[in-house]
This record gives sequence, structure tokens and C-alpha cells, in this order.
Amino acid sequence: MNIILSPQRRDQSLVVLKSGSVLTVNGEEFDFSPIADGDTLPASAIDSEWFFDKVENINGELELTLILPIPENFSPEQAFPLPLLDVADGPVAFPKPLPEPVEELQQ
Repeated sequence: MNIILSPQRRDQSLVVLKSGSVLTVNGEEFDFSPIADGDTLPASAIDSEWFFDKVENINGELELTLILPIPENFSPEQAFPLPLLDVADGPVAFPKPLPEPVEELQQ
């Protein structure tokens, strides 16, 4: 499975688990196993705010685009994310934000 990331400034969190052709996105399961090689599922057929574009099966490999919520302290890796290729089963690792600024102690 290949996941393309579309960054958007949001304060929400995104947790994705992959198991074969099934993605669990923030606790909601999406089974893409019925999508055969060469098939395309339009984003409008997916009832989720996290899928940005169609899901395709290209040469037996699922490819989809997820919205990547990025915080105020987003990193360059979040603003311009690389595609996640050959994503393994388990939790999907997304680019991390920059460290939060440390507030100075007032005396």
C-alpha cells in the first residue's frame, strides 16, 4: 500500500493502523480488499473526512491519499511530505512536528 499525504493545517490528530488491505483511521475501519487490480474507488464513495482522493489498485498495489493534519509548529517534513511507499502492517508513522517552543519562566 502506498499512501500519499495531503497536508492541511488542523488541530485534530490522525491515527492510522494498516492490516493488509484494511486501514483503521481514528478507530474507523475501511476495508479496501474488494478493489481489484485496475479498479478505482472515488473519494466520494468513502464516508470519511480523511480520504482526500480516490483509492486505486495499480498492479496489485493499493494507492490512496490521506489528509495529514499539521499543527502550528509543523515541520518541513509535514508541510512537504514524501509519499509513504510499501507501508507495512501496523501503526502508520507520519512526519513529526517541530518541538513546542519552551516558554520562558517569568520571575
